[in-house]
This record gives sequence, structure tokens and C-alpha cells, in this order.
Amino acid sequence: MGFACPVCETPQRDAEHLANHLAFTAMLHGDAHERWLDETVPGWESDGAAELAPVVADHAEETPYDEVFEESMPADRHDGHDHAPPTGGATAFEAADLDPEAQRTLAAAKEMTRAMLGEGDGDADDDGKA
Repeated sequence: MGFACPVCETPQRDAEHLANHLAFTAMLHGDAHERWLDETVPGWESDGAAELAPVVADHAEETPYDEVFEESMPADRHDGHDHAPPTGGATAFEAADLDPEAQRTLAAAKEMTRAMLGEGDGDADDDGKA
């Protein structure tokens, strides 16, 4: 069983995934996810997934969540690296190529990742190089 997002009803694997879904959607899009978090979990911006998860789970309905395991997926759909590369001209990007809002979002995501991994400030520069 998983949890349905209390805003958009998208099923999430567990409380931590629900917390990440709500926070990232709020940070990237604002919208109803941000309003819901502001009303339900004041100060959510400073919490990590571990702190946010039990709070948001209390406000979410349990819902079936179908796990998809690598063994049950066709070979071209899993991370075994034996699938064809993506097509359509997708390329890596440089942070400097992003607009200011996207740069702020990327910086916030990097900081959240560092905090989640327990890394100190200054471990890596803006390109993720040590």
C-alpha cells in the first residue's frame, strides 16, 4: 500500500516518496501543492523528507501502489543498460543555460540533496565537482 497525494491524488510508494512529491512539486510549480503544504505543515521548506513524511502521511489516504520490479519489465525498459539510447536530441545542460527561476530551483534541489546525504557545505562547486 502507498499513499495518494492529498492534492492531486497521484499514488506514491510510501510516506517519504509522498513528502518528496509534495515538496518538489511545490518548489517547482508552486500551485495547490505549495498552498496545501503552507496550510498543513507551516515551515515545511526547512524540513527534510524524514521530518515531513509522518506529517503528510497523516493527511493522506492509503491507496494501492503497484510495485514494478526490474525482472518484470521488458529488457528495453529497465536500468540494465541494454536498452537503446533515448532519441529526440536530448542533451545534457549547463546550469548557466537555465533561466533564473530554474537556476534557483536547481540550487535548492542540490542543497536538499547535500542535506539528505549529510554532506557539509562547500563539498562541491556548482557543477557538482569536488
